[in-house]
Amino acid sequence: MVSVDGTGRLRVADVDRERVAARLAQAHAEGRLTLREYDERVRAAHGAVVVADLAPLTADLPDLPDAAPPRDRAPRRPGPSPLRAAVAVWAAVSALNVVIWLAVVAGTAEPVAPWWIWVAGPWGLVLAVGALAGRVGLPLPGPCGSAPLRR
Repeated sequence: MVSVDGTGRLRVADVDRERVAARLAQAHAEGRLTLREYDERVRAAHGAVVVADLAPLTADLPDLPDAAPPRDRAPRRPGPSPLRAAVAVWAAVSALNVVIWLAVVAGTAEPVAPWWIWVAGPWGLVLAVGALAGRVGLPLPGPCGSAPLRR
């Protein structure tokens, strides 16, 4: 905002006036200026023509602290991929069904149909198709037509 020759005769723009007025408002909110001082300085800021008119309005106010640098977040451990999590759930549920089926088979003398296949089979097929489609690069729709799931 200082002219090339350092005289401060460079004309100010509305943006400069508003910036000084905002700094004065902050100083008033912090209790550094009384209402009367704030009003006088804001009027002077809006009436300023050159840089030299604005400089004394904030000369006795402390500089604003620089914005705090963004805090570094601890690196997040990547969790399992959605496909890996789905396969783990499928495997656990399928294993539980097989164990229940084996207990039923052991407790009866008659043959028992392997009903657990109706749980593990279709679910596993859906997971396999999803895994293959993901490797080929086909977009998979998300639940209820939402955005595709990320891998």
